[in-house]
Amino acid sequence: MQGPPGRSIARRKEALSPSQNNMNTPRKDIHNSNVPKLCQSCDVRHKGMCGALNANELVDFAKFTRVVKISAGDVLLQEQGPIRSYANVMRGVLKLTKTLADGRQQIVGLQFAPDFVGRLHQDESHVRVEACSDVEICSITRNALRKMLEENPALEAKLLHQALREVDQGREWMLALGRKTAPEKVASFLMMMVRQIDPFAGGNAVTAFDLPLTRAEIGDFLGLTIGTVSREFTRLRRAGVIQISSHRHINVLDLEALRQCIG
Repeated sequence: MQGPPGRSIARRKEALSPSQNNMNTPRKDIHNSNVPKLCQSCDVRHKGMCGALNANELVDFAKFTRVVKISAGDVLLQEQGPIRSYANVMRGVLKLTKTLADGRQQIVGLQFAPDFVGRLHQDESHVRVEACSDVEICSITRNALRKMLEENPALEAKLLHQALREVDQGREWMLALGRKTAPEKVASFLMMMVRQIDPFAGGNAVTAFDLPLTRAEIGDFLGLTIGTVSREFTRLRRAGVIQISSHRHINVLDLEALRQCIG
């Protein structure tokens, strides 16, 4: 996987004065001076693959990583294209698509922070990976990650756990596509946004967000027509479950009612 040419590497810096350090108790190891600056302010680090690394291992890891900003619409991986690097999603949403011989496309998955991008032990990608919002990824070369996996069983176990979580999510969507009604599918999609759009919100679920997909793309993802998707959004709006503004901005007014619509 390669970021678009010419895109700058964004490195966020965080500094605390001595007085601030004395007044505040920092999160465990996140401000450790041994942790690379690139990693200190990264919320994804503890939940993504880097959560398996200690401070010294992060120093080695950071030598081969870079943070890359991807604009909406940019392609990270082509279907059947070569995999040259891997990444963790730090912010934003990616869509995974498959194409049939006649050109028809199907969205087969979405990726949020801290999902892992790319398939280990494969030379080419089986899906097209495209940014459907502005995205930040932390990219590492393929050879560097493979070498670290050989030396760090905990890192390999972490990536296996993430892969199994992706399998579980795929099974959930098989159920949604195969058995759920149109209202249940749309409600399930919105609940996925609530759960995934900010995975670091803890118990404070984010209930206001911009949809990363168009109505047509949501229909593609759910196996519905664009007209059905629009009607279900209208039904939820009239029921007082959601509020829609600027076509894509959603505010969930009644989270419990949305849960009940899932089925």
